[in-house]
Amino acid sequence: MAIEYISTEKAPKAIGPYSQGIISSGLIFTSGQLPIDPSTGELITDIKLATRTCLENVKAILEEAGSKLDNVIKVTVFVKDINDFSIINEVYGEYFTNHKPARSLVQVSELPKGGLIEIEAIATK
Repeated sequence: MAIEYISTEKAPKAIGPYSQGIISSGLIFTSGQLPIDPSTGELITDIKLATRTCLENVKAILEEAGSKLDNVIKVTVFVKDINDFSIINEVYGEYFTNHKPARSLVQVSELPKGGLIEIEAIATK
């Protein structure tokens, strides 16, 4: 089974010993994307803008792999505050309008760098 690593300057560099994404058996797996602006390295702390930033980072990785959001089959969202659910859904709905992948959203006690949200995706090539 061949594995291809995905790397793009349009998403934040990995902050640990992992890749931004991997392609294997026709599937693309993105690592969890924090709301970090890849051009400045700034962590976004407004939940609406943070959600958008995470999704833009996921989108950039998918595009580097030759895919797109319409090919996403599963999304996992990690949040610090479940009370942000409606705001996250509002932004998420702008990215997934007609195409609605399976999704899990879970509250966690902490995220790396003190992030409010982290989003990962699985997509087809």
